[in-house]
Amino acid sequence: MPKSDTPRELYSIKLQRSLYGLKQSGRMWYHRLNEYLSKEGYKNDTICPCVFIKRSDTGFAIIAVYVDDMNLIGTPEELFNAAEYLKKEFEVKDLGKTKLYLGLQIKQCQEGIYISQSKYTKELLKKFGIEEGRTVSTPMATNVKIDKDEKGKSVDESKYRGMIGSLLYLTASRPDILHVVCICARFQSNPKESHMSAVKRIFRYLKGTIQYGLFYPKNENFSLKCYSDSDYAGNIDDRKSTSDHVNF
Repeated sequence: MPKSDTPRELYSIKLQRSLYGLKQSGRMWYHRLNEYLSKEGYKNDTICPCVFIKRSDTGFAIIAVYVDDMNLIGTPEELFNAAEYLKKEFEVKDLGKTKLYLGLQIKQCQEGIYISQSKYTKELLKKFGIEEGRTVSTPMATNVKIDKDEKGKSVDESKYRGMIGSLLYLTASRPDILHVVCICARFQSNPKESHMSAVKRIFRYLKGTIQYGLFYPKNENFSLKCYSDSDYAGNIDDRKSTSDHVNF
């Protein structure tokens, strides 16, 4: 901008770069990255638009993006090509093999890949004051049916919602608590003491199973087995059935 002694002059300035804090910064960054990767043959995943996939005769490469953090997965040659291509346009820093990504702890070894959220679980137990006390062997009591409990005593709605939201993110690596967390999530608008007790039981279960996670073995002999079941009219409030499945 040229200097001038004349007051109250107007100049037009074109913004060349969107900055953190601006409402449109996320959209502009995604547009730029998407346009750049598309030139190299990457395509958006049909389910998650922040995942870019490229396949070739030499293998494949997957780039998972969260804001400005990128996680690269694929065959060695395509991974090298992807990293070099990103360096041409952006200032990137190689952090080596992924160990922590969005709260997920990732351990890679010769036998396979182990994913857990044990650190996140410990933080939750401390946050909600459930570090002390006994543990339980199941996330939900088998002889208890959770319903609206309209005559029950109300509890802190904000705290209840915070606990449910934290548990929902934990289900990324803990499918064993998914069913009971989804049941408890139905009562976020007007939670009762019985609902809070059910949620606290989940935390007591997590306390004794902090190291649980998902293990993906490197095994060419892959056999998928699926089982499904349903409890007829099991919901006390609306008499709807609950169906579920498990895969091995």
